[in-house]
Amino acid sequence: MIIYGFNPVIEALRAGRVRRLRVGARADKRTDEVVALAKRSGVAIERTDAAALERLARGGVHQGIVAELAPARDYSIQELIERAAPAAPLLIVLDGIEDPHNLGAITRTVDAAGAHGVIRQARHAAALDGAAAKAAAGAMALVPFATVANIARALEELKEADVWTVGLAGEATDSYDVVDYTLPTAIVLGGEGEGLRRLTRDRCDRLVRIPMAGAVDSLNVSVAAGVALFEAVRQRTRKSR
Repeated sequence: MIIYGFNPVIEALRAGRVRRLRVGARADKRTDEVVALAKRSGVAIERTDAAALERLARGGVHQGIVAELAPARDYSIQELIERAAPAAPLLIVLDGIEDPHNLGAITRTVDAAGAHGVIRQARHAAALDGAAAKAAAGAMALVPFATVANIARALEELKEADVWTVGLAGEATDSYDVVDYTLPTAIVLGGEGEGLRRLTRDRCDRLVRIPMAGAVDSLNVSVAAGVALFEAVRQRTRKSR
């Protein structure tokens, strides 16, 4: 797995996931800090030219830093639930998010909200490296993921574990803020353009919408994730006081 850019690489180094660091000719304070951190972590460092970095980053904005990562641990759904203890689990389920920038932005929001992990499908899903890691600004090395073969079955597994599944859907009648997110909750997000697939929609315990006051009828999926997650944070913070 390849990631690039200062923030993603720094967080991956701190998490102990970097196997090899490739650094260009750029010499500045921040590059020196990344190299020093890599040395302290015992990571192999290779000096290389700009063309090689461009190839590795596939044209992404690498800032002169590219890292090769060890494979990320893939958690089970049950492990995500157990890691949340003693808090009530707050999870995100991605039903066909294929844009890496959306995946990265959602991951960054999951970390910022203190949610407990992301469940994604193996197929028809953005990869966890490259542009997604860059958009996540380091959160990709921090947020635990569970990759499943089938989202509908994953929702059934969540229900069996007493986790409420709440799908965001524009056609829903209830507003997103009437849900009690202090309970164990998985917020389910559909893919760009299509939204939730029928089988996914049918298996959610509840469908809710984010009311739109303007001319557009929907939000970008990463923005919708932030709205729902921070409503959950608001409710949980209020309850804990």
